[in-house]
Amino acid sequence: MMRNLTAACAVAALAAYVAAAVPAQQRYQGPRGRDKRPDFNGLWQTMNTAHWNLEAHSVEPTPILELGAIGGVPSGIGVVEGGAIPYLPAALKKRDENRASRLKLDPEVQCFLPGIPRATYMPYPFQIVQTPETVLMAYSYDSAARIINLDGKPPEMPVDTWMGYSWGRWEGDALVIETKGFNDRTWFDRSGNFHSDQLEVVERFTPLTADAITYEATMTDKAVFSRPWKISMTLYRHLDRNAQLLEYNCIRMTEELRYGPLLKTTFK
Repeated sequence: MMRNLTAACAVAALAAYVAAAVPAQQRYQGPRGRDKRPDFNGLWQTMNTAHWNLEAHSVEPTPILELGAIGGVPSGIGVVEGGAIPYLPAALKKRDENRASRLKLDPEVQCFLPGIPRATYMPYPFQIVQTPETVLMAYSYDSAARIINLDGKPPEMPVDTWMGYSWGRWEGDALVIETKGFNDRTWFDRSGNFHSDQLEVVERFTPLTADAITYEATMTDKAVFSRPWKISMTLYRHLDRNAQLLEYNCIRMTEELRYGPLLKTTFK
C-alpha cells in the first residue's frame, strides 16, 4: 500500500513538473479547427493606446481647441519591447518632424490604408476567417483586407502596396505571418513613427485563452532602424451575441480634404 502511494506521488510530481515546463501556448485548451489548429475565427480588437503611440507616452491635449477632451491623447505604457524604437539618427529627426505635423501628414487623416502592423491595433475591430489552407483578415477601417496562404511560400510582389504581401505558416499553436512589399507611405501610429519601403514584418498570433490572443510583431528596416524591434499586446474576442464587422467607410469623410482644392478650380 505504501509502495503504491509513493509511486502515485512520484507520478503526480512528474506530471506537475512536465506541465510547468511546457510553454503556455502548447497547453492551450480552447477550440480547434478540423486541422487541429487553434480556431481564431471571430472578431478581435486590442484594448490599449498603441494606435496613438507605440512608445510610452503621457496625456496630451488636442491641437484643435473645439475638440476639448474628446480629441485629447490618453497616456499609455507602450508596447515596444525595450521601451524605445531604435531609429537611426536621421530617421529619428524625420519621426519628430512627422509628429509635429501629424494632423497634416498622418495617412489615417486622409483614410489611406493603414498597413501592417497598424491595421491590427487601430481602435476598430477586425475579423479572422480561417480555413486549413488560408486565413482572411478583414478590417473595419477603410474596408482593408488581406488573404494569407498558409503554405509558407511568398507570393509574387509585382509592385509595392499599402498593405504589403503576406504569407503564413503554423509553428506549433502559433500562427506566423510574414509581410513585405510595402510602399513607404504608411505610419505605425498617430505619432509619426514610420518606415521605408524596405520594411519587413513578422507577426505571431499565439492563443492565450479561447477568447484572447497574444499578438507580436517584429519589424526590420535597415534604412530606418538600427536593428529589428518588436511590439507585443493582447487581442480580445468580441463576445456580444450580435457581434459583427461593420464597415468604417471613411473615404466619403475625406473627399473634401483630398479633392476640395481641385473641385474649386475653375478652368477658363
